[in-house]
Amino acid sequence: MTDNNKKTNQNLYQQIDGEFQKRMQQLLSDLQLDDAPAGGAVVVYQDGKCIAQARVGMARPDILWQPDTLAINFSTGKGVLATLVHVLVSQQLLAYDEPIASYWPAFAAQHKSTVTLRSVMSHQANLFSIQSVDADSEALLDWQLMLSKIAAMSVTAPEDAELYDSAYSALVYGWVLGGVIEAVTEMSLAEALRHYLTEPLGIADSCYFGVPASKVDQVAMLAKNFAGSNEDSSQLGNRRHKPTIKADSPETLQTYANLPSYGCWQQQTLANKETANTIQDDEKNNLPILDTARINGLYFNTSKLNLRNYKSALIPANKQPIDYYQPQTLQAAIPAANGVASAQALATIYAMLANGGKWQGCTLIDSATFEQLSTPQVTGLDAVMPANMDWRLGYHRLFSICQNVDSEMLKANQQGFGHMGYNGSVAWCDPAQQLSFAFIHNFDTTMLNDVRQFALTEAVLSLVDSKLSKR
Repeated sequence: MTDNNKKTNQNLYQQIDGEFQKRMQQLLSDLQLDDAPAGGAVVVYQDGKCIAQARVGMARPDILWQPDTLAINFSTGKGVLATLVHVLVSQQLLAYDEPIASYWPAFAAQHKSTVTLRSVMSHQANLFSIQSVDADSEALLDWQLMLSKIAAMSVTAPEDAELYDSAYSALVYGWVLGGVIEAVTEMSLAEALRHYLTEPLGIADSCYFGVPASKVDQVAMLAKNFAGSNEDSSQLGNRRHKPTIKADSPETLQTYANLPSYGCWQQQTLANKETANTIQDDEKNNLPILDTARINGLYFNTSKLNLRNYKSALIPANKQPIDYYQPQTLQAAIPAANGVASAQALATIYAMLANGGKWQGCTLIDSATFEQLSTPQVTGLDAVMPANMDWRLGYHRLFSICQNVDSEMLKANQQGFGHMGYNGSVAWCDPAQQLSFAFIHNFDTTMLNDVRQFALTEAVLSLVDSKLSKR
């Protein structure tokens, strides 16, 4: 650790709220469940100050999780990419309603000449299908090749388009925004990210699209690969497979029952017509026992998942799996999916957003731009994600269902926004409370079969609400 990092950590420690810190550390430790040695990190900011840092488990066999540990966070990186775009809009290098092709002429191919940043960033451009692009796993790692393929791709409406207000662009999005960023800055995406966003925020060495070769061995890996960590790292991906859904152990169910949001989840389960069919006859007069699937179902209604649209957005046509933890992939730029950052870096980005685009006396995003980026563009069901995402420009709504309807916090949370990742990592901000939060990990899960991000989010909001009520 450098002297500068030591000083930064010392300064952050002086800002920590002792009780808040204790509660978050206990909660994160409890939510390790039975997945040790895997773990993760949480960082929370309020009013520009770090009020909590928690960590648990191992990031690699020789690295304990820390708030500044690097991890691949999948689509959580989309929020970073969007924030970079907003900085460029604020500097008048880009405009939301200007056709992308006016900056990147090749993009006009296949009737895309009128597609704007606003439509892409709110997932209304129908540029969501990676299966419409001829790209195998090797091509996905070739930045320039993918830019040319994305520029030449056609618009594709989702199946049953009339039912949806948006179609989440899970992979294509990154190349579209990355291409236009490079066009207007005349820099590589990595250079633009550093120059316009991460250097001004003091996080240039902990946030990447394409990890430097010298830092690959510092990125958290899945615990199931720990046993082979002394092997040639290029071979680790050979054992990679999709996360498997496992039955909840009695200990996991008891941990859930002890969570502060559990009572809320029980009430929501009883009240929610979408989950009513999961309630057994002997539970109808009592509070139900909730497992992972039931809790996750309160946030994502998988009965409304359009599997064809989901696969079209996330799985290339050749169906060759990509190992995102492999060194070659970590060093590539796939900005919609392989963003690497620490929890500290993500929380800092969202702390700047929570403060309306300002950070430590500097304005990265002006007020007019901030008003646009934080305003919901769509409110209906998404064609890919089984939820109402309430897309802003590059961010979705803050996923919370447990705030008291009479609480000022509930009204504030409606202004909250952020982005989650495929593995259930998440970063968000609540500008009304100048609050930001980041959670990253190396648990072998997906956002559709895990509850940690929701449990942690609900706990943070509840704790902050409690602090406000005592004032």
